[in-house]
Amino acid sequence: MDATGFRAMLGAKATTFRNAFRSREGFKFFIETHDTALDKHGHPGTKQSWSNEDLDPTPPEKRTWRWWNFVTFYLGLSFGNWTLGSTMVGIGLNWWESILVIFASQLISSVAMFFNSRCASVYHIGYPVVARSVFGMWGSYYFVGARAALAIIWYGVQLYSGASFMANILRCIFGHSYTDIPNHIPDSVGITTQGMLAFFLFWLVHFPFCAFRPYQLRGFFWFKSIIVLPAVWGLFIFCMANTKGNVGSVYASKITGSKGWFIMYAINSGMGNTATLITNQPDIARWSKTESGAQWSQLVTQPLSVTLSASLGILATAAINNTWGLDLWNPWDLLGAILDRYWSASTRFAVFLSAFVWMVSILGTNIAANMIPFGSDSSMLFPRYITIPRGQYIVEFLAFAICPWKILSSASVFTTFLSGYGLFMASVVAIMICDYYLLTRGNVFIGYLYDGTRSNKHYYYHRGWNIQGVIAYLCGIALPFPGFVGTLGATVSTGATDLGRLGWLLSFAVSFVAYYALCKVWPTKNQKLIKEMGLRWEEQKGDTVVAADGTRIVEEGKIIRVLGETSDGTEMGQEAYVVDKKY
Repeated sequence: MDATGFRAMLGAKATTFRNAFRSREGFKFFIETHDTALDKHGHPGTKQSWSNEDLDPTPPEKRTWRWWNFVTFYLGLSFGNWTLGSTMVGIGLNWWESILVIFASQLISSVAMFFNSRCASVYHIGYPVVARSVFGMWGSYYFVGARAALAIIWYGVQLYSGASFMANILRCIFGHSYTDIPNHIPDSVGITTQGMLAFFLFWLVHFPFCAFRPYQLRGFFWFKSIIVLPAVWGLFIFCMANTKGNVGSVYASKITGSKGWFIMYAINSGMGNTATLITNQPDIARWSKTESGAQWSQLVTQPLSVTLSASLGILATAAINNTWGLDLWNPWDLLGAILDRYWSASTRFAVFLSAFVWMVSILGTNIAANMIPFGSDSSMLFPRYITIPRGQYIVEFLAFAICPWKILSSASVFTTFLSGYGLFMASVVAIMICDYYLLTRGNVFIGYLYDGTRSNKHYYYHRGWNIQGVIAYLCGIALPFPGFVGTLGATVSTGATDLGRLGWLLSFAVSFVAYYALCKVWPTKNQKLIKEMGLRWEEQKGDTVVAADGTRIVEEGKIIRVLGETSDGTEMGQEAYVVDKKY
């Protein structure tokens, strides 16, 4: 877009904003999203809105992510896993057992992410629309809403964690002027005045990013991956050089009882770190330029970089703990300890740079794992009024409103619940992968994903719900659920505890097998239609979309041609017009 076009666009937006406060019609026009071609032709005769520009398939000019963009994306995310190794050591593994378990858990996660990326990469639709194809037009609301609620909580928790690095930054800049700020907040609240200032500033840092969609954030994720690598290695080198590699005996194995069950528990714990990201894959992969760019890039990058990052964290913090007589694992505590020991201008500058990079790392993780998914989910829950940017602004305020410092300071059971919530998402991922690869042969009828009426022959299922999918989902969470409840304080049997320790893996396997077996005996109507049509693998892919009323919608640059069909099956042009929003 040239300068003249950009000024014209800003002028149009300013006019629309002014008109919003001059009349009721103007305000309605301002807050409502506008019908897309798929919405106009998707459900004739009804006023229900099922689409907007963020729910429609991503148009070609917005598919800007190449394979190297996904490499930098996952590289930046993965190198933030400094504390993952401490989880493994904390449950009783030695150093080499921890590294092997972390690699195994991340490899399994990446394989699941690999398969869960395919549908979005081929059809360019996000998680909410993929969920419609699997769970039904109305059933998808539960599975999308559940993820949206979780994203709010985790968004706030990540904000609180990132605020710790902001506190490091403020201490480096202002010294005692910051640390001596008097506290006027009661202890029962769970945060100090200093902490609230750091939290508010980190919250403000997120604010500008709420305006962007993922395809516009390639540069940010590239920048994050470039700066995080030297920061992580620099902190590791300092810790090892300062302590002369004194890692001590903290890595002595403490496993008692059945080692097999314990190793499986450790692998499942490692997967909890990426369980949300596995589910979120369609929201990132939909912007891929190619069909496989989002798959192979992360399969290679993610396991290696997470394992390396966690290994550096294990060695560096263990060396500091043994040499300095401390007991810390979080990088913000480590940076604080360095300032306590070496308070000088050069140290403050080095810690400032390190804290800034770690803060950017958490910012990127929060955007990718929580902000973008909530924006995507809310755009489906309220498509007439919410787009991805609007949803991102909403979660920004909701994350502040839930007071995450209160949750983290007083609700240990609730944070345990969040950590184990991955088993519920594992069933969802299993059913999505099984349906796409084994039961529908990779065929998705895009036009029918925007029709919530009974006439939808593909995705209305049983009153809008895929009953087979719901049954498989319940089967998947049933076995590990008692053990999960046991982690929240309830008394359960040893067998239930062991099954609960399998968490994500058990839930995924049971739901996958149950859904496949159930659909072989009792196939859904959509699966029957695909079999009757004799469709081969991914035969429905392409940029020509057939709407529910039979209209073919073809995108050609900035022109969308809407084609009907005559009684003899030949194409008949209905209209051709220039639009700003594709599909």
